[in-house]
Amino acid sequence: MQSDNHAEAPVLFFDSGVGGLSILAPARELLPRMPVIYAADRAGYPYGTKSEAEIAARVPALLGRLVERYRPRIAVIACNTASTIALAAVRAALDIPVVGTVPAIKPAALSSKTRVIGVLGTEATVRQPYVDRLAAEHGADCTILRHGSAALVALAEAKLRGQPLDPEVARTALLGLIEQPDGERMDSVVLACTHFPLVQQELEQAARTLGTRPLAFLHGGEGIARRIAYLNGDLPWPETPAPGIAVFTGSDPDIAELRSALKSYGLTQINAL
Repeated sequence: MQSDNHAEAPVLFFDSGVGGLSILAPARELLPRMPVIYAADRAGYPYGTKSEAEIAARVPALLGRLVERYRPRIAVIACNTASTIALAAVRAALDIPVVGTVPAIKPAALSSKTRVIGVLGTEATVRQPYVDRLAAEHGADCTILRHGSAALVALAEAKLRGQPLDPEVARTALLGLIEQPDGERMDSVVLACTHFPLVQQELEQAARTLGTRPLAFLHGGEGIARRIAYLNGDLPWPETPAPGIAVFTGSDPDIAELRSALKSYGLTQINAL
């Protein structure tokens, strides 16, 4: 599946839902002429409550179909759960560069003063050996607290659809970290799900309500943007890129609710896969 190495070849962003928009945004800011395909696997959503075997089988096959159809120059798995489980298999299956999204434990460990770091992700992500390795390699002198929240994923989806938000969801997610031993000393929270930067404002408000010490919320969007630019190298971008395309698997009866949010990210065309 060779990518068409010309200016119009897009960058493919892939997630189970709309969380990957938090990765797309800094990439668009750094690379404004980048053509974009954003693929949301609504038929498989949510990934965070699925088994490792389900995700390991589904993600490489689906990305293979997307690459065959859209011929991207680079694929970005804009999903922590899919990356921590299926990144190696996807790289083995595709012959274009593949960028994964992994929890920002390294920058959190570099900046934490109290040496207590929270990792807030999906249930599937926070239990992965990949997270164990990151913690051992970059945060060996830190206490790493973990909490999985499917409800926070749903909150981010609801926010982009313009639906009413329950502040208790963000509060409960933070309490899942704070109420663990040493949780009151936590000063950094790694947003280990790409949905979660979309509700960072709600998490910050929850922290103020709970009266925690100041918390730094970290994620890897800007680093991924720089990685895309590096991998692209000298390949040209179009002077005026085509309108961005959002691709959805399965049916979504509420897709109209997302049109405004998708348009704000430059995704003006919606396709089905």
